[in-house]
Amino acid sequence: MLPIAFHPIYKHPLPEGHRFPMLKYELLPQQLIHEGTITEKAFYAPNMPDMQYILGVHQTVYVDDLLNLTLDARAARKIGFPLSAELVERELRIAQGTIWGCEQALQKGIAFNIAGGTHHAYSTHGEAFCLLNDQATAAHYLLQNKKAKRILIVDLDVHQGNGTAEIFANNDAVFTFSMHGKTNYPFKKETSDLDIALGDNTGDDEYLTILEETLPKLIDNHKPDFIFYLSGVDILASDKLGKLGCSVEGCKERDTFVLNLCQKLGIPVQCSMGGGYSPDIKIIIEAHANTYRVAKEVYF
Repeated sequence: MLPIAFHPIYKHPLPEGHRFPMLKYELLPQQLIHEGTITEKAFYAPNMPDMQYILGVHQTVYVDDLLNLTLDARAARKIGFPLSAELVERELRIAQGTIWGCEQALQKGIAFNIAGGTHHAYSTHGEAFCLLNDQATAAHYLLQNKKAKRILIVDLDVHQGNGTAEIFANNDAVFTFSMHGKTNYPFKKETSDLDIALGDNTGDDEYLTILEETLPKLIDNHKPDFIFYLSGVDILASDKLGKLGCSVEGCKERDTFVLNLCQKLGIPVQCSMGGGYSPDIKIIIEAHANTYRVAKEVYF
C-alpha cells in the first residue's frame, strides 16, 4: 500500500479568482480512492513538526515572522498567498508529511505527500506559493538523524528549485538537480549542483531523452542513499505557468522512468507533488494521479 501524507488543511481557502489551483488537494485524493488506486488507509494526517528541523534550513528571524504573522508587506506579497495562522500551520504540516514520508520510504521504498514540493522557499524568505521548503527540511532531518549520508534531490517541476539550491549551496551531502524551463520563473536562477534549462515548447521526446541520459549518470556519480523526487506536472503543454510542451502521457513516462530507476537501484524515494497550473483542473488531477498509478505498479 502506498504511504501518503494528506491533511484536510492542505486545501486552504483562497480569495475568489486566485490563480493557484488549491482545489487539486481535495480532488486528487478523492480521485485516487474512487478509481481504487488507494484506500483511505493509505493516508497519514501529519502533525506539527519538531521545529529544530525547520530551523535547520530556515533562519530563525524568518520563521518567527511567519509564526507571529509579522512578515513585512513586501515579503508577504512575494509568497503570493494571504498570510494567516492557518496558512502557516498548513506549511508546517506539509513539512512534517514529507519527514514522515522519509521514514516510510526507508521502510517501503517509496512514499508520497499529496502537497509539498515547496522549492521556492529560501533559508531567509518565501516566494511563489512556498513558505517553508518541505524536501529541504526532510533532507536535513535525514542527515541529522544519520538516516542518510548522501541525498539527491530530483526536481522536475517546470520552475527551477531556486530555494532548494540556495539552502544546500554549501552542503556536499545533498546534490541538487533541477531540470526546468529556461525562460520561466524564477527569472534570476540560483545555481543548483546540476541545472538543465530547457527551451520553450520542449516536447516529450527531447525531454525524456535528456532525463534518461542524465539521471542514471548522476546517481552513479553521486551514489545517493536517499532520493527526493519533485514531480511537478507543470511541464505540460497546457500549463498556463509552464512554457514546455510535454503531454500527459509524456509526463507519465517521466514518472515511470524515475520511479523504475529508484526501485531497480533500491534507493528509497520520497515524492512531493509540486506545481500544476493547467486551466482544466481535470488535466492537473489526471497527471498527478498518474504518478501514484505508476508507483503502485512499480512498487506494489
